[in-house]
Amino acid sequence: MIDLHTHTIFSDGELVPAEMARRAEFAGYRAIALTDHVDHSNLNFVVPRIVSVCHQLSRASSITVIPGAEITHVPPELIHDIVVEARSLGARIIVVHGETIVEPVASGTNRAALLSPVDILAHPGLITVEEARLAAERSIFLEISTRKGHSLTNGHVAMMARESGAKLLINNDAHAPTDLVSPEQAFRIARGSGMTDTEIDRMIANAEEVVEKLRV
Repeated sequence: MIDLHTHTIFSDGELVPAEMARRAEFAGYRAIALTDHVDHSNLNFVVPRIVSVCHQLSRASSITVIPGAEITHVPPELIHDIVVEARSLGARIIVVHGETIVEPVASGTNRAALLSPVDILAHPGLITVEEARLAAERSIFLEISTRKGHSLTNGHVAMMARESGAKLLINNDAHAPTDLVSPEQAFRIARGSGMTDTEIDRMIANAEEVVEKLRV
């Protein structure tokens, strides 16, 4: 199991990075990315510390811990520049908090993210097929989420990915150890979104490929 979207006490998660990594390792995860919420107020503080600790944890344990950031509630016109800055600070997975239906994310966020050098558009809600095609063209992953609330639109996201050819990842958006679902539960959630076994296998392979490219 791989989770490329998690949070620690550097944003709104419950655990310090070392415990988050250990809990994931104990739960059988091969890799996680620490992608704490950032905007212009905390980017320079959070990302360098996440980068440092991920290198240490990956060397000292069996789990691969990848440094990242989730750009969250940033106005669409500012997304591109903050993504570039996060990358320059060492974030290797850049997630943008998409237009989920359960939070007041600014309209235009999905498109602005997809026009930026990001890796994952998280829980993109009622994403349009045009936006999904843009994700496919730019090799940006759309997220199937196991998180309560955000998961309500998984079926729509899966359908848009199928129509557009966009690639999918399944992530927990984990904020606490109880959010680290089992492979069996992740499979059930994906099936609940209308995905076929073949599509689920491809989604799992996508995560494996990302980890191989970004191994710290």
